[in-house]
This record gives sequence, C-alpha cells and structure tokens, in this order.
Amino acid sequence: MKNKETVADGTMAFFFEKPKGLTFRAGQHLNMKLVNPPETDAEGNSRHFSLANSPAEKELLFAMRMRDTAFKRVLGRMETGNKVAVEHIHGSFILHNDPSKPAVFLIGGIGITPALSIIKDATERILQHQIYLFYSNKRSEDAAFLKELEELAKANPFFTLIATMTEPEKSAINWQGETGYIDRSMIERYVGDIQLPIYYLAGPPSMVAAMKELLTNSGVNEDNMRTEEFTGY
Repeated sequence: MKNKETVADGTMAFFFEKPKGLTFRAGQHLNMKLVNPPETDAEGNSRHFSLANSPAEKELLFAMRMRDTAFKRVLGRMETGNKVAVEHIHGSFILHNDPSKPAVFLIGGIGITPALSIIKDATERILQHQIYLFYSNKRSEDAAFLKELEELAKANPFFTLIATMTEPEKSAINWQGETGYIDRSMIERYVGDIQLPIYYLAGPPSMVAAMKELLTNSGVNEDNMRTEEFTGY
C-alpha cells in the first residue's frame, strides 16, 4: 500500500502500486485478498472491488465504506508498504464503443468507483462520448470524489456532472445543486430523449433495482442497460 485517505464520511480510499503487466479496462473489477491478516471472520479474507483509477494511471485505487468487519479493520489499519494480492480482473461495466449514443450513469454512493474510472479514462483519451453522471448521496459529506468529479467536468466538455442530495437538510454544508432522488424528469431535464442513451447503473441493489424499473417504465430497452450492484459495503 502506498497511501490511504478519507474521501467521504465513513469512506476510505486506498492506493496501491500497480503490478507490472497488469492491464484492465476502465470500469472493471478484481479480487483483492489479504496476505496473512492478523484477524479474520466468517466473511473471509477476499473481496471484489471496482477499480477507481483509469488504466493509464500508475496506482491502483480502491474506495469503500468502512464497515466493522475483520477485512476492513485490517485494511483500515494497514501501514504503508504492506501488500495485498490482486487477481481475476473481469466485468462488463465498460463504456460502449459508439460515441453517437450518450452514456448516462445513474450512481448511488460508493457505486461511483467504476464510473470514476470510466470518466477519467474518457477524459484522458479525449473520447467523444457525451457522458452524464447522475450521482446520488444523502449529503455532500457522503459523496466520495465529488471535488475530483467537479474538476473532471471542468476539464472535459463532453462530461456533465449532476450531483443530487436526498437529505441536504442534514448537511453542515449549504448544498446548491439538485436535491431528491433521481427520477425521469431529472434525467430528461439534462439528457432529453430518455430512450437514446446507454445507461450504467451502480450502487446498492435496491437503488439499482429502482433505476432499472424507472428506465423500463420509460421505455428503455434492457439491452441498453449495464448494472453493477454493490452489496455488503
């Protein structure tokens, strides 16, 4: 491990040196396994994590909500220089090839990690895809990587960030952006034709299911949806 930092309330990011020869596509995930951990529990010593870095970056970046499990306690206490094992890179949550179809990300909470990887990659490679990110959190304090996403929106003319807070009244920060849950009217306000884009849904299973139902009820073909559920975080 090279570094770790808090990126939102209850959420930490971990930076690791990228192993030589490791390649992946933006949006994919891998299996992380702890090496000789000082404690373990019934949930085991390995987890699937989406990579939040772009393929061109020199470090691997993972971010997670810090629950009270042996795995996350060990990771949270890990010191610089300690190692983990990574394997089995896979996943189809990757940007479609046709830039004529917009990419619309409907993201909740820590589901932001694969979206961040894809958006950073698209920005670095100057891809022509029109990208919209609807990013839902309770409060701005809960929104991991929000400042980085705001900077990417300034740097990439093809990327539009729509952050929305569902409980802004509980925040210590005066939130000036969108509020409430992502719904059809919010999407159409920014995207226009709701049936044209390819959709990417990531977050807690209940949120992914709600977004899928919203899109299906709006006439979006299921072939135009990609999903990534984040369980047990």
